[in-house]
Amino acid sequence: MQEAMQKFGRFLSAMVMPNIGAFIAWGFITALFIPAGWIPNEGLAELVGPMAKWLLPLLIGFTGGEVVYGHRGGVVGAIATAGIIVGTDIPMFMGAMIMGPIGGVAIKKFDEAAQDSIPGGFEMLVNNFSAGILGGVLACAAYSFVGPIVSSITDGLASAVGAIVSAGLLPLVSILVEPAKILFLNNAINHGVFTPLGMQQAQEVGKSVFFMIESNPGPGLGVLLAYSLFGVGNARGSAPGAVIIHFFGGIHEIYFPYVLMKPALILAVMAGGITGVFTLTLLNGGLVAPAAPGSFIAIMAMTAPGAYFANVAAVAAAAGVSFAVSSIFIKATAAADAEKEDALEAAQANMKAMKAASKGQSGEKQVAGKDIKFIAYACDAGMGSSALGAAALRKKLQKDGYKNITVKNFAIGNIPKDAQIVVSHEKLAERAAADSPQAEHIWVKDFTNNNVYDIISERLKGGGVEAPADDGSADDAGGTALKEGVLLKENVKVGLKSVSKEEAIKAAGELLFKSGYVEKPYIEGMLARERDISTYIGQGIAIPHGENAVKQHVIKTGLVVMQYPQGVKFSDENTAHLIVGIAGKGDDHLAIIANLATITMEYSEEDLQKAYTTKDPQVLFDMFTKG
Repeated sequence: MQEAMQKFGRFLSAMVMPNIGAFIAWGFITALFIPAGWIPNEGLAELVGPMAKWLLPLLIGFTGGEVVYGHRGGVVGAIATAGIIVGTDIPMFMGAMIMGPIGGVAIKKFDEAAQDSIPGGFEMLVNNFSAGILGGVLACAAYSFVGPIVSSITDGLASAVGAIVSAGLLPLVSILVEPAKILFLNNAINHGVFTPLGMQQAQEVGKSVFFMIESNPGPGLGVLLAYSLFGVGNARGSAPGAVIIHFFGGIHEIYFPYVLMKPALILAVMAGGITGVFTLTLLNGGLVAPAAPGSFIAIMAMTAPGAYFANVAAVAAAAGVSFAVSSIFIKATAAADAEKEDALEAAQANMKAMKAASKGQSGEKQVAGKDIKFIAYACDAGMGSSALGAAALRKKLQKDGYKNITVKNFAIGNIPKDAQIVVSHEKLAERAAADSPQAEHIWVKDFTNNNVYDIISERLKGGGVEAPADDGSADDAGGTALKEGVLLKENVKVGLKSVSKEEAIKAAGELLFKSGYVEKPYIEGMLARERDISTYIGQGIAIPHGENAVKQHVIKTGLVVMQYPQGVKFSDENTAHLIVGIAGKGDDHLAIIANLATITMEYSEEDLQKAYTTKDPQVLFDMFTKG
C-alpha cells in the first residue's frame, strides 16, 4: 500500500513539478494586480482568470498525457482537458489530473493496436486523424460526464463542512477544508460557506473565527518551509519564492502542487489547520471581515482590536505543526526523491564525470556485470547513429553468446527509465544524463569505432558471467533482409563527382524528397544534424539523417545510397565514399542499420574498395538489401 501511494505521488509530481514556473508566474500576477493586490491594475488583472481556468489546467493535462505517452499523449491529454474546463465554472486542476493521463493511455493503446495495420505511406495521416478524433471524443466525454462528477464532489465537500460547523466541532473542519483546498476548491468553500457564517457572527460580536479558517496561511507556510530546508532539486529551489507569494501575497494555490506531488503531506496541512483553528477558539481570535487575499498582511489589517496576539499565535502554531509533520515525510523520502524525481541535479552530478570523459569512458555509476540486462544507445533522433551503434554492439554480444542482454536505440527524451547503461555521443552527454539519471552513462566520440564492447565484456567477465556455448542461433551471418520499398534500385547512384559535404547531404535529401519519403523541411534537418554531430561512421561511410526536430516531416521509411569514388571530405581525417541518406519511421529502417553494422565490422578492405568503385548499382543494392 505504501509503495502504491509513493508511485501515485511520483506520478502526480511528474504532472505538477514541470509546471511550477507557471504557477509561480500566475501567483505573482495575482498578488500584484488584483484589486486587493500590491499594485492593483485592472488591465493586467484580466490575466488572472484565464490563467487559472485555462493555462494551468491545460499544462497539467498535457504533462499528464506526456508522462504516459510522450508528446503525442500530451496533445491528446490537453484536448481532453479542454472539455472538462469548458464544462465547469471552477479551475479544473483535479479534472486535468484525471483527463490528461486518460488521454495519454487512450492514444497509446490505439497506437499499439493499429501499428501493424497501417498501410505504408499512410502513417502520418492515421497518426494525425487518430489523435484528433480520439481527443475530440474524450473532450466531449469530459464535458458531459467528468465535469459534473467533479462539480458534485465540490458541492458535497461544502455540505460536509457546513455539517461539521453545525455540530460544534469547529477545529475538525480542517480535516475537510485542507484537502478541499489542495483540490483548488478553496474559493468555493471560503466564499460559499465561511464568509456568510463569518458575516453573521461579526455583526453579533464584532469579529469571527470563520474568516480565518480557510485564509490562515500557516499550514501552507509550514509545508513550503519544510521543502526549503529538507527538499531536493527543483522543489527545494522553488519553495523559498513560493513562501513569499503564499505568505505575503496571500496566494495559497502556490503551495498546492507541493502537496500534490507528495500526497502524505495532506496530513501535515490538516494537522496545521486543526491546530490553527483550535488556537483561535482558545485565545478568542478572529477577523472583522474576510481577508482577501489570504496573506499575513491582509489578516493583520482585518484583525479585530485585542485579537492580534491570538491571530498571530494561530498562524505561528499552524505553521509550526505543519512544518514538523511535513519535515518527517520529506526527510524520509529525500533519497528516493533525489534519484527518481530530480533529473537536473542528477545530470549535474553526472557532468562532473563527463568533463573528464574521453573516448569510451563511462560515468561514475557502474552496473555490475551480472546485472546487465538493458543497454540503450541514444542520439538526437534515435534512428541513425544510435541505431547503428546498437546494432554493432548487439551483433558482437550475440556472436559471443550473450543473447539475454537487450540493446536498443532511442532518441534522447525517450530513453526508458529501466535502461541500465546508456551510450551516447559526448556532445549529447548532458542531455542524455538529464533524461536517464538512473543509468550508468558511457560517452563516445564515434558510435561505431569505440571500446564500448570492451567495457561491457570486461564488466561481464568481472561479474562472473561467462559467455554460453554457441548453439548456432546467433546472428553470425550479419545482415538482414530489407523491407521491400525502403531502398529502390533507382535510388542507388554510382560514379558521382566529388562535392562538398553539405552538397552531398543536400543531394541525398533531395533524392529522399523526390522519392516521396520526406517533406522538404527534412533536408534542412539533415544539414542541421551534421552541423551538430558528424554522421560519418567510419570505413568510408556516412549516414546523414534529420535531427529530432524534423522527424514529423518523415512520410515513410526510405533510404538512398550515393557513391562518390573520389570521396567527400567530412573532416580533415575522414572521407566518405558511400553516403547513405536515411529517413526512418518506426523500425522499418533497422534492417539497413544491421547491414551497415556488418559492413563496418566485417567487410575486408578489398570488399569495401569494390563498393567504393563499382559501376554497377546492383552490387550496392544487393549489399544493403539482402544482407
